[in-house]
Amino acid sequence: MKFIMSLLSPPPLKFSSFRKAPMAAASATTVRSSPFASIASQPRKKPTSKRSAKPTKTLSPTTTTTTTTTTTSLPQKKVLVPIGFGTEEMEAVILVDVLRRAGADVIVASVEPQLEIEASAGTRLVADASISECADETFDLVALPGGMPGSARLRDCEILRKITSKQAEEKRLYGAICAAPAVTLQPWGLLRRKQTTCHPAFMDKLPTFWAVKSNIQVSGELTTSRGPGTAFEFALSLVDQLFGESVAKEVGELLLMHMAYDTPRKEEFNKVEWSVDHIPHVLIPVANGSEEIEVVTIVDILRRAKVDVVVASVEKSVQISASRGTKIIADKSIDNAAESIYDLIVLPGGIIGAERLHKSKVLKKLLKEQESAGRMYGAICSSPSVLHRQGLLKNKRTTAHPSVINKLTNEVVDTARVVIDGKLITSRGLATVTDFALAIVSKLFGHPRARSVAEGLVFEYPRS
Repeated sequence: MKFIMSLLSPPPLKFSSFRKAPMAAASATTVRSSPFASIASQPRKKPTSKRSAKPTKTLSPTTTTTTTTTTTSLPQKKVLVPIGFGTEEMEAVILVDVLRRAGADVIVASVEPQLEIEASAGTRLVADASISECADETFDLVALPGGMPGSARLRDCEILRKITSKQAEEKRLYGAICAAPAVTLQPWGLLRRKQTTCHPAFMDKLPTFWAVKSNIQVSGELTTSRGPGTAFEFALSLVDQLFGESVAKEVGELLLMHMAYDTPRKEEFNKVEWSVDHIPHVLIPVANGSEEIEVVTIVDILRRAKVDVVVASVEKSVQISASRGTKIIADKSIDNAAESIYDLIVLPGGIIGAERLHKSKVLKKLLKEQESAGRMYGAICSSPSVLHRQGLLKNKRTTAHPSVINKLTNEVVDTARVVIDGKLITSRGLATVTDFALAIVSKLFGHPRARSVAEGLVFEYPRS
């Protein structure tokens, strides 16, 4: 149990798919598998005019804005995602990103005195507003990310308790993932007569009769989920309840969810060892427009595996605004980061972010030196095109996001989520990022370490 808890909150904090009427336990909806399978198999109510707002289809999953068109004058769906010290960053960022893709107006609110918080794996996020500014607002959905001590920080916020309690009383949607159902909602009395799931490490805190071991549990207005590894399913379930099945499916396709289920995990060519005789030192360069899901997931998972990760901004400021508006504070500038040597450099995607990474002369020099020295490097989503343009994919098998894969002139492999060729690793993007990060862990430390990290995430991963 202690080991699972350590995976749930890796490093210590620095501190510097359907909405239904209330129901009994026996009739609560349980979603257990792929979002597409669950969405397709469940009975639905006919949508009401109150839920007629539909987002326009976003052609690229890495554009910076999402527009919403409606056939009526109804307001945009409004969502609150609260965060605090120790919030699980994967859960928070996936929720925000996916809901914004669907067309929701998402407010990220800090329950701390300041807007900047350090999340459970050390990522620094900047909220859009203070929770006190949200006290008099009405939300279509309140969604609580987990993490420890983040869930306890949410629990101890009286303003958030009142907002969420009012949400439940007025039969509007609310949800929680990971530790938050047990640590936050249970003490507030918001799980009464609701079948509920949560992270396995906290299941003993739920009322035994109402606790269920499912990835997603929908019980009336309440939706709960297990952890970072189920965050995509959780977010898509909430999209379905807010906007309907067709929008959830559309967003799932943009996230490449079908690839995350229908293709092999990885293919490897020209196999070589990646092991090093010290704690691996990894650089993650970021820019305005970088895809936040990819940045945060790679950083979170590598830090859980005890990798020394440096997030470096190629912008003039260490704070960047990611592709869906999430504000992330890097550890240092690329100029300062360039003073060190890295075992691995990994480029996150995002079309605009990838272009800005490509224009960084300092990063270009680092990547060239990395390849010349025979050290590891990789990219995901749109960023394999950066490596291609810099001549770093010659005679290499790679993969990339479908929107850029035809721009690669090297040998492309489109039958796997992750492709490894010698000391190069690439992946499709978004919903394949967890497999990408775990493949890196496996190459650096071996399969047992990757398996252990996956268990803490509640992410299905092969035993061998």
